[in-house]
Amino acid sequence: MEWIARLNQAVRCLEDHLTEETDYERLGRIACCSAYHFQRMFAYMAGIPLSEYIRRRRMSLAAVDLQGGARVIDVAAKYGYRSPTAFNRAFRSVHGVAPSAVRSGKAYVKSFPPLSFSIVVKGVEALEYRIETKGAFRIVGVSAPLHRELEQNFAVVPTLWQDCAADGTLERLTALADGTPAGLLGVSLCPDGAPWRYFVAVPSSRPAPGLEEYEVPAAVWAVFPGSGTNRSVQELERRIFTEWLPASGYEYGDAPDLEVYLNPDPDDTVFEIWVPVRPKLSPAV
Repeated sequence: MEWIARLNQAVRCLEDHLTEETDYERLGRIACCSAYHFQRMFAYMAGIPLSEYIRRRRMSLAAVDLQGGARVIDVAAKYGYRSPTAFNRAFRSVHGVAPSAVRSGKAYVKSFPPLSFSIVVKGVEALEYRIETKGAFRIVGVSAPLHRELEQNFAVVPTLWQDCAADGTLERLTALADGTPAGLLGVSLCPDGAPWRYFVAVPSSRPAPGLEEYEVPAAVWAVFPGSGTNRSVQELERRIFTEWLPASGYEYGDAPDLEVYLNPDPDDTVFEIWVPVRPKLSPAV
């Protein structure tokens, strides 16, 4: 499929530039999505974060260089490490041995080959969704900065929700809500070329002194209902990216991802995942 072909093209570009600083936005452009969406799709499709894949591939190639007699300090510099100490730590995390042991030929190493994506048709369990076209709307809330490498954000989002629950922000937001989507929102605002932020917010037209605000642009959304725990949210997102999106006839649109919590109890939540989409253009014949 065209979507998978673009994803594989982005991986090939990554492989061609492993000794350089990773250009996430370039990879996203090749895959026809933002850098943020590319990292999300990659993680769900590959089962590991993109940053971890890059680390494993670099350390695999570094091991080959060391086996060929290259100096540790030179290999460290080649793969972007400013000091042999940092390189040694990364190398050990992948191979379980020091670079010097590999150079001397006295240690085994692990080989992580380049990744290639393909579609496996399952179709065992239906995935319920609807398509909604919605105009721009204002949200108010609080936000926290996100890192460019998604792996580093695993603690940021839960901490923000916990802080909002503890300091009364969730109650205040609930009182301000007067629009749709109805519920508490988790908004991933991650445009290319600008700082990334995650909002805990509600749609509201009311004055909200002391809170941040943002206008979510008009967009078409694929809306997926779900229930369960926070792990259920992650599992539904995984199915959206690995099962629905590749064969849906849609691709990512230019708007934030939304998590809509109709009941924000982390142990028994009712939620919707709103994914911005646009119809996939058919290739010219």
